[in-house]
Amino acid sequence: MRIEELRSLRRERREGDRLIIEEPGDRRIIREGGRTVIIHDETDRLRRTYRDAEIRSERRGAEDVMIVRRPNGVEIVTVRDAEGHLLRRVRREPGGREIVLIENEIRGRPRREVVEEVVELPPPRVAIPREKYIVEVDRATEEDLYEAFTAPPVERLERRYTLDEVRQSPNLRERARRVDVDTVTFDFGSWRLSEDQIGALTGVAQAMRRAIEQNPGEVFLIEGHTDAVGSDIDNLTLSDRRAETVAQVLADRFGVPAENLTTQGYGEQYLKVNTQGPSRENRRVTIRRITPLLKGAER
Repeated sequence: MRIEELRSLRRERREGDRLIIEEPGDRRIIREGGRTVIIHDETDRLRRTYRDAEIRSERRGAEDVMIVRRPNGVEIVTVRDAEGHLLRRVRREPGGREIVLIENEIRGRPRREVVEEVVELPPPRVAIPREKYIVEVDRATEEDLYEAFTAPPVERLERRYTLDEVRQSPNLRERARRVDVDTVTFDFGSWRLSEDQIGALTGVAQAMRRAIEQNPGEVFLIEGHTDAVGSDIDNLTLSDRRAETVAQVLADRFGVPAENLTTQGYGEQYLKVNTQGPSRENRRVTIRRITPLLKGAER
């Protein structure tokens, strides 16, 4: 499927001042108050990755729980609220150890809508060399990538943040180092990858697996981007699907645990090459280690 076909499958509805555009794959684009965000359900990606697993769903009060039990006995538990918003993701080991990967709410604080989950912070003060803060894969060794995928934030954190806050707050994300996967780019209007592009993810996957072996609780955010050509709605969904494609490939082809990955599309908001014309370099993904942001670890 390409973007042209996807347009015909969209359904729009309004809730007050909010415009909601629904797409296949349980994606929703929400436009309200001058902001447009995309929300998706990541449980489908887990199902696709662990297709040989036993999967069951349960209703516990106001929460929906999906449990993926893999043949090796590992269970991945995803808890969502009645509206489908992720609340937490946990991995249970056969010996009884439980690793909380994502806790997407702060106890004692009322839950807000995703479009409101922006944390206002000043830009971080970056005291490390630029090539270590923004690591470009085509120039990086595996050691460079591993360092970026295990490094602490560049600035002290005041608290732990929810996944929604991390996704929607650029200056918060900028406190984590960024890996620009410039070895992988996408065709115009597409979120598919060719075999040679998939192979270019080898070094990234090896460094991620190594980081997760060191700390099974690591969480990586894969950010999808587009160039500036086309509508903002098209670009938002293209970028979100590109991020999901890379997450799926990392899990299926390279064995990166799917539960340690999360994705978000940003459309044309963060151009790498400052041009309003077609640019393959802008049709890309970036990856950040967001574990300290979610857990509240300090520098």
